[in-house]
Amino acid sequence: MQPATVAFIGLGVMGYPMAGHLHRAGHRVRVFNRTLEKAESFCAAHPGAEWAPTPAQAAVGAEFVFSCVGNDDDLRAVTIGAAGAFAGMSAGAIFVDHTTASAEVARELYAAAAERGLGFIDAPISGGQAGAEKGALTVMCGGDPSVFAKAEPAIACFARACRLMGPSGAGQLTKMVNQIAIAGLIQSLAEALHFASAAGLDAENVIHLLKNGAAQSWQMENRTKTMLAGEFDFGFAVEWMRKDLAICLAEARRNGARLPVAALVDQFYAEVEKMGGRRWDTSSLIARLER
Repeated sequence: MQPATVAFIGLGVMGYPMAGHLHRAGHRVRVFNRTLEKAESFCAAHPGAEWAPTPAQAAVGAEFVFSCVGNDDDLRAVTIGAAGAFAGMSAGAIFVDHTTASAEVARELYAAAAERGLGFIDAPISGGQAGAEKGALTVMCGGDPSVFAKAEPAIACFARACRLMGPSGAGQLTKMVNQIAIAGLIQSLAEALHFASAAGLDAENVIHLLKNGAAQSWQMENRTKTMLAGEFDFGFAVEWMRKDLAICLAEARRNGARLPVAALVDQFYAEVEKMGGRRWDTSSLIARLER
């Protein structure tokens, strides 16, 4: 796509490298972050990038405004109100939100954007910090097809896969599916490794073999060595996964889905938090089995 003026709100472990990919693709990037030092650091590392003191000022003149913040309330704080991005955006501009949030807030902000003549895409991501740094994220989108078609080339700067899943909220619902599946996979892998060790097997040798069979998964490929070593000081934090699972369980109560395994794993993560593992990687589920 032709270079565009873009804003990026939220320079955390995901947002910082995502904004960097937009800059390297030749887009004119303006950033906002609650911690000013992070915004200044980004601009120092990406010559030509600018920072703004509010989301509204970051969004002025931007064709696309991206966000990646913490939760529903954080997202509302950077979009609506006098200092929110919507106040600075011009009619026809598109807001793309990469926060993992509720489908409810996605639909709320879609409606608020439409009232101002703005496009809104809920576009949560999967792939972790490594995926963000490599520009290889999976992006699950909800919104209008015509708006998605305009935003997709910009999203492609940091995505390996990107697809419109349905109307507003469908991206968030798809991310819930992703988190439900991951929670069950990690618990199963933790139990499998724990069982292998208890049975006197060489767990690393077992995994080396199983990677070639039907049990293979991303978690098995990327997390077994650190799980067996008891190393968890990296990756997607337990507290973040619990936030995501809370969203999943709340949505299930609304739509009638039954999630017994997800609910159980959420309680296991609560135990990990009590062990001091609030910021440990989600693969730390094995720690509660071997304490």
